[in-house]
Amino acid sequence: MNMFLSFLASIRWQDLVDILLNSYILFRLYVLFRGTYVFRVLTGIAILWIIQRIAAFFGLILTSWVMQGITAVAALIIIIVFRNEIRSVLQAKNLKAILWGFPHTTMLTPIEIIVDSVSALSRRKIGALIVFPAKEDLQDFTQSGIPWRGLVSKEMILSIFWPDNPVHDGAAVIQGGQITDVGVILPLSYSEELPSQYGTRHRAALGLAESTDALVIAVSEETGKVVVATNANITTLDEKTHLISILREHLGLQEEEGESLRKEKFTFGIAALVSILFVTVIWFSFSKGLDSMITLEIPVEYTKRNPEMEIVDTSIDAVSLHLAGSGALIKSIRPEQVQVRLGLEKAVVGENIFSITQDNITLPPGIFLKKVVPPVIEATLDKTIKKKLPVQVDWVGKLPDNLILSDVAMDPKTIEVVGGKRILQNISTIYTEKIQLDNIKKSGTATVNLALNPASLNISPGSKDKIKVSYVTEKRIKENESGL
Repeated sequence: MNMFLSFLASIRWQDLVDILLNSYILFRLYVLFRGTYVFRVLTGIAILWIIQRIAAFFGLILTSWVMQGITAVAALIIIIVFRNEIRSVLQAKNLKAILWGFPHTTMLTPIEIIVDSVSALSRRKIGALIVFPAKEDLQDFTQSGIPWRGLVSKEMILSIFWPDNPVHDGAAVIQGGQITDVGVILPLSYSEELPSQYGTRHRAALGLAESTDALVIAVSEETGKVVVATNANITTLDEKTHLISILREHLGLQEEEGESLRKEKFTFGIAALVSILFVTVIWFSFSKGLDSMITLEIPVEYTKRNPEMEIVDTSIDAVSLHLAGSGALIKSIRPEQVQVRLGLEKAVVGENIFSITQDNITLPPGIFLKKVVPPVIEATLDKTIKKKLPVQVDWVGKLPDNLILSDVAMDPKTIEVVGGKRILQNISTIYTEKIQLDNIKKSGTATVNLALNPASLNISPGSKDKIKVSYVTEKRIKENESGL
C-alpha cells in the first residue's frame, strides 16, 4: 500500500496530460477506423508489442528482438499497404469529425423498397448485382465504380439495371439510404463447388462474399432467380420474407433504435476505458521499464531540533542517493531538487541512531529512490548551556629582539558562550584568533575574532563577537646599558 501511495505521489501533472492526450488519440483512431482492416492491423501490432514487453521482462532476448523489429516497421506497413483506406476515411470527414466528432447513426436502409425492387427485377428477368457492405472497406476488392449518391427507390434500382443502361452489368452498392456507387466490378470466385448453372454474375457475388463481410444479392437474367452471397456461401431464395430477414440481420436492424444507440454509447465507453488503460500501461513501461540510474551526493539537513540541545557530532555530513527514472528525467535532474531532511524531534542527549528512509528524502516527480548509502546516521546531541569564559590572546611568532610586551588589555575580558554541557564543562578559557608578534613594531591595538573550538560553540546573543586587544611595548634594556 505504501509503495502504491508513493507511486501516485510521484506522478507529475505532465504525466497525466501525457496519458490523457495519447489515450484520446488512440480513442479517436478507434472511432475513425473501427471495422476496417487498418484497425485490425493496429490491434495486431498492439498485441505484438505486448508480447515483446513480456518477452523482455522474462529475458527472452531473441523473441524480444524479433517482436521489436516488427513493431518498429508497423507504421510504415500501415501507411503503404492501407494508404487507400486511410485516405478514404480522412477525406470523408472534416476536421471536426476527425478531432472530436462521433459518427451519427447511419440512415436506415429501406428494406421494403429493396425487396420490392428485387422482386420486380426477378419477375422481369433483369440481371442485377446489389452489394450491402458491412464493416470492411470494399475499395481494395472492387474496381471501376462510378459515384452515384442517389436515394434508394424502386425506380432508381430498376433504371440502374435496365439492359440499355451502360452500368447495368456492374454492381450497385447500397449504404444506409443511398446508392453510393454503380457499375462496380466485383472479384470472381474460382470455387469448384459452385453449380454449373451459375454464371459470371453469381461468381462475382460469391467472390466478394469470400473476400469481405459484405452481403451481395444477385438476380439471374436467364431464370429470374434470386440468390444471396454472404460469409463465403451462396443461397437461393424462394420467399420474399426470407430476403427481408436476411437483410435485417445483415444490417443489424433487429434491435430497436434506442437500444442500438445505448449499445453504441456503451461500446464507445468501453473503448475509451481500454484506451486509457492501454496507454497507462505503455507509459508505465517506458517510464519505469526503461530506467536510467544516477548517484548524487546530498548533504543531510537536520530539522526540528530541540532549541535546548545541539548537535555535537555526526558520523557523516552527506549521503549517496542512487536514483532511477526515465532517461529524459534523469538527465534534467539538478542536485538542488533533491533534499535529505532528518527530523530530531525524538533525539535525546547522547548518541542517537537514525535510519534514512523514503520519508526523509524529497525527490522530483517521476524520480525513484533505489538505495541510500549509508542507510544509517549516528548523531551525538548535548544539552545547551551558557558559560562565561575568560578571554586569552593567542600570541604566535616572536617579537623583535629590541622589544618586550609590558602590558596587554582586552575588551571584553570575558565572553559568554553557548554550547553543549559536556563540552563546556571541560573548557576554562577561550582564545582569540592568532596575533603575529613578528609584525609588532610599537604599542597599538588589534581587533580580532574569537577562535571557537569546537565549531559547535556559539557566542551568546548580546555578547560581543570581536575582542579589542591593546598592547604596550617597551624597548629591551641591554646588559651593557644597564651597567651590569
